[in-house]
Amino acid sequence: MAAIQDIFTKYYNQCEKEYALANHARKAAWNIINCRTEAMGGHIQKCPDGHFYRVWYNSCKHRSCPQCTGMQKEEWKRKQTAKVLDTHHHHAVFTIPHELNELWLLNPKKITGILFKSVKEALFNMLSNKKFLGATPGMIATLQTWGENLAFHPHLHCLITGGGVTKAENWKESKENYLLPVQELMKVFRGKFLDEIHNTVYNGEMEIPSNKNYYETHEMLRKERKKDWNVNIDREAVYGNGVIKYLGDYIKGGPISNRRIIFYNEKEVKFYYKDNKDGRKRKIMTLRTEEFIRRFLLHVPRPHLKVVRHYGLYASCKKEGLNRCRKLLGQDGVKDIENLKWQDYCESEGKNDKSICPECGKKLIKGQEFKSGSLALLLIILGKKLSDDLILKDRELIA
Repeated sequence: MAAIQDIFTKYYNQCEKEYALANHARKAAWNIINCRTEAMGGHIQKCPDGHFYRVWYNSCKHRSCPQCTGMQKEEWKRKQTAKVLDTHHHHAVFTIPHELNELWLLNPKKITGILFKSVKEALFNMLSNKKFLGATPGMIATLQTWGENLAFHPHLHCLITGGGVTKAENWKESKENYLLPVQELMKVFRGKFLDEIHNTVYNGEMEIPSNKNYYETHEMLRKERKKDWNVNIDREAVYGNGVIKYLGDYIKGGPISNRRIIFYNEKEVKFYYKDNKDGRKRKIMTLRTEEFIRRFLLHVPRPHLKVVRHYGLYASCKKEGLNRCRKLLGQDGVKDIENLKWQDYCESEGKNDKSICPECGKKLIKGQEFKSGSLALLLIILGKKLSDDLILKDRELIA
């Protein structure tokens, strides 16, 4: 059993007794605990010539499950890579001050929307100005709410084209090592974000912390206008594929992978993290087991919350404009990408033995399905007895 699933299976009840958890977090925990177990049901995988068969339990496919999203991540990366323009890109990060964390946690959907809107408007308004670029770029933005130590740390990662399309529908390239003045961008973003928050609080559309009244909340927001916020743009020429791989690793699977877990028991969990305040040195974090689970569940997105959004030339409704730009850059139009087959994914991950018959080498095919609790009956019908070697719990394939 994979480390994080094992931690949740054995110790989640301890966490639930100690902390008040939201319903969507409880649902995520249930999925993580039961992923690729009989509780999810499954199907028989078999050789088309009848040489071999095995039981394959279904994945939960919850976007915060760290052990069953490998193929989903790969599929997302393939589809984004297929439409990326052949130009240099920049990776920008916009971070919210920790003083606003409590307000965020009380209003996650509303403030998430304000963050995406403020970043998009700040970037596009400045880039449309002839002083900087005078063109409309393409952008893919992804929300990440955690730091390496699993603490709450909301920020937006953005992949931005190093150029854009002008009003005359010509392609205009930006300088490879320069996109925008970071300090000026920070001020524009900060102003737009705080203006939206101020107005929302003023209109009574946002819940404020119980330890602050209306006037104290506004005063706290006014103080944030005087501080420098953490906004960074990679000044090196970064082609899109590398950043897409980076973004894809964080859109699904939760805030931490099984590979980072060192040790766990009922008292504590130890895991690796990189300390950004100390030159990203690799260190070991130790948390109480209940606190580890609480922090993990803190980053489960609310239902229907879009944590990945596309703007400008990369917006889903701008396919024609994107294809015109691709033509200007000597690229063919965007082609539809077929969904990734699990056998092909196994092969790409060097685990082709998981998808083929060990006797004849043919690809396994899907056989009869079964629901939760009906596996034993199905095996009796098939004339087989249940044994460990027939139950595939392939944690490596999906980690």
